[in-house]
Amino acid sequence: MTMKIKKAIIPVAGMGTRFLPATKAQPKEMLPIVDKPVIQYLVEEAVASGIEEIIFITSIGKRAIEDHFDYSYELMQKLEAKGKKDLMEIVRHVSSLAAFAYVRQPQPLGDGHAVLMARNLVGKNEAVAVLFGDDVVDSKVPCIGQLMEVYEKYGDPVVALMRVPKEEVSRYGVVGSVELGGRVHEIQQFAEKPKVEEAPSNLIVVGKYILTPGVLSMLEDIEPDSGGEIRLAGAFNEWIKTKPLYGCEFEGVRYDCGDKLGYVKATVDYGLKHPEVAKGLREYLKGLKL
Repeated sequence: MTMKIKKAIIPVAGMGTRFLPATKAQPKEMLPIVDKPVIQYLVEEAVASGIEEIIFITSIGKRAIEDHFDYSYELMQKLEAKGKKDLMEIVRHVSSLAAFAYVRQPQPLGDGHAVLMARNLVGKNEAVAVLFGDDVVDSKVPCIGQLMEVYEKYGDPVVALMRVPKEEVSRYGVVGSVELGGRVHEIQQFAEKPKVEEAPSNLIVVGKYILTPGVLSMLEDIEPDSGGEIRLAGAFNEWIKTKPLYGCEFEGVRYDCGDKLGYVKATVDYGLKHPEVAKGLREYLKGLKL
């Protein structure tokens, strides 16, 4: 029987250069989708899946994330004085979502290196969820929760998968796999940003994972790539030589919030479901001359 996963690592150390100048003085993860920052959607996804502790991997300039999930005594006092109990509850909810820890990544040395920054906070026999800060998934069952179900069945590491048009595969990590049924795949090959004609499939890896102690140990021993980075893909390629790695073709709509268009799409779609703005936004969109 596998142990329940209670911890999640969320790497947020990237500089967010694709969103300059908006990210010059604030983390890209704090850009709002309607009235919540991107990072809060990831935290809420993890918590809805049973996660109790969130470990953020940060870098310089990310203090706003820590402040967002901290208890704001001064703000609470001001809201209470104005009788705004509904807003008080919203603010209190954010700080009570989970237990939070913060670890600095001193240099951008790859996604695998970012995960290793949390190694001392994860038990030696403990599997952990990993959610990268760009991928927001709107789904009935939380995306990372869908991966956890696969992990609980097989006891091996799991990655999130989705299909894209074949002509887009060169932008992503792509897998070759055997379909096991129920949207579950056993992965046999990893290809990082392959040419369209060389891609093993149109199944790409999305930034959500369940990592087992074995994969974390492998990350500690793996050699950096030609760019000096420790990559999860490198560890996975070593892992599948001798042990199974599974993929979950999750159900839900994924938004790449590290991309301008993906971020705008997320804002529009979530806005159309927001009780305060949905009606006005829908009427506005209908009136556009496109």
